[in-house]
Amino acid sequence: MEIEMFWLVVVVLAIVVIIKSVAIVPQQHAWVVERLGKYDRTLAPGPRFVIPFIEKIAYKHVLKEIPLDVPSQVCITRDNTQLQVDGVLYFQVTDPMRASYGSSNFISAITQLAQTTLRSVIGRLELDRTFEEREFINSSIVSSLDEAALNWGVKVLRYEIKDLTPPAEILRAMQAQITAEREKRALIAASEGRRQEQINIATGEREAAIARSEGEKQAQINKAEGEAAATVALANATAEAISKVANALQQPGGMEAINLQVAERYVDAFAGVAKEGNTLILPANLSDMGGMIASAMTVIKQQK
Repeated sequence: MEIEMFWLVVVVLAIVVIIKSVAIVPQQHAWVVERLGKYDRTLAPGPRFVIPFIEKIAYKHVLKEIPLDVPSQVCITRDNTQLQVDGVLYFQVTDPMRASYGSSNFISAITQLAQTTLRSVIGRLELDRTFEEREFINSSIVSSLDEAALNWGVKVLRYEIKDLTPPAEILRAMQAQITAEREKRALIAASEGRRQEQINIATGEREAAIARSEGEKQAQINKAEGEAAATVALANATAEAISKVANALQQPGGMEAINLQVAERYVDAFAGVAKEGNTLILPANLSDMGGMIASAMTVIKQQK
């Protein structure tokens, strides 16, 4: 019975030793092995052998990218304004041995360094620039942390500011400033619109005046050309009429016809004078109409 118990204990111990001697490391993990209290090696992913009671797995590290929430803190800007700032830091363990022995707690060290670096960067900026220079703040913090984190076996990948919260008084002042700036832009836009409207009206009036003057000029040119053409046509007609009268006088009976026409014109003229007024002035030789016609014909003949 005692022998059976002995072998049972031996088998249990063998099973325990076997279990203790095999370590299965997950993917994207690294386990640090110490032999008799001293660093020996780093186990890669997969099944690995460990000497029981002599070697032990002292540290287990995750090699994935890890997000670390940096606690919110109050920062003072260059123009002495308080800002409540919080962010998130992304890092990755690149050297498991240094991550194990370079710092007692590299996560706490990174967090503290991120906070102090953030306060330093914010302190060099004025309030308005802190909202505009987020990229500069993030890159400055990453640069400072990455240099220091090399001794801790950690690679700082990036830092992102989640929120920048100024005091309530500053928020109200900023809101008032934004409102005033928007009203200013609205007034400028309205004035620019009125200015453009006046320019358009003046341009339209000028073009209309030019068009009217061009129209009047062309109308006067057309009128002058029309009057000149009418005068030429009238002169040509008069010359042609005179020429025809002269030719008619050369024909047989032409002188008798002109005598008759002159007599008719003479009588018609005196009839018209009698109708237009009460006072009538008559020539002394009114009774000698034949003599007057003869005088008129003499003039006509002299013109020939």
